[in-house]
Parts: sequence; structure tokens; C-alpha cells
Amino acid sequence: MKNVRLDKDGVSRLAEVEHAWFHNGRPILKFVGVDSISEAEKLEGSDVLVEEADREPLAEGEYSHEDLVGCSLLREEDDQAVGVVRSVEEYGGPPVLKLEAADGREILVPFARAICREIDVARKVIRARLPEGLIEL
Repeated sequence: MKNVRLDKDGVSRLAEVEHAWFHNGRPILKFVGVDSISEAEKLEGSDVLVEEADREPLAEGEYSHEDLVGCSLLREEDDQAVGVVRSVEEYGGPPVLKLEAADGREILVPFARAICREIDVARKVIRARLPEGLIEL
């Protein structure tokens, strides 16, 4: 059993994971004391936060959102800074890096191997081969 913190709409609470499994490729968590669908629905959309010491190690080439936030994204061809990763969003497809450009604009970049070619979380740098016109969107 692992304790996690559930955050939703500015409210945070501790919860104990009783059981975890995958359904259609998505993780499903059963929490101690949450014994009905109506109780579980109240938790839907919560961020599940796990202490670093309790996290499973990531496989080679895998990155946590926390690892990516704060990274500078550079264009591969000239090392020009595009922006800094402020968050990682998931909409059902590949994750999307939400960047803040130097001029304050928001730039969205798919977090895909074909685009994000080199990731160095220790140095907080991502080198990317960006599709033409992406920065201007």
C-alpha cells in the first residue's frame, strides 16, 4: 500500500492506494475507504502526487512531468532558445509541452521522439527539430 496526495480544485487530501491496475491502457486506482462509484467520481480529475522516494524508477527514455518542467527547449539546427517548459499537458494523444517564450507567448510542442530529439533533464535542456511554422502558431 502506498500513500498519495490527491489535489483537486485547490483541495488536497491524503489517500491510501488499496489496489492499482490498468484498463484499456489507463491506470485505475482503488483507494481505501472509497467503496462506491459515486465516491470515486468525486475524485475524478484529481492530480495524484507521489513522494519521490515512493516512485517506481523510470525506464531509459522515460521522463516525469516534473523532470521536464523548467527545461529550456532549443531548436536543434541552431541551438536558438524557443522557450521554457512551464507544464506538460495530456489530451489523449502524445503529451504536449506548454512553453513560455521570451516574449511571453505560449507555444505548444508535441512531446514526441520525432520532434524532441535530445532530452537532458540534468542540464534542463531539450533539443528539438520543430515542424516548420510551429513557433508562429
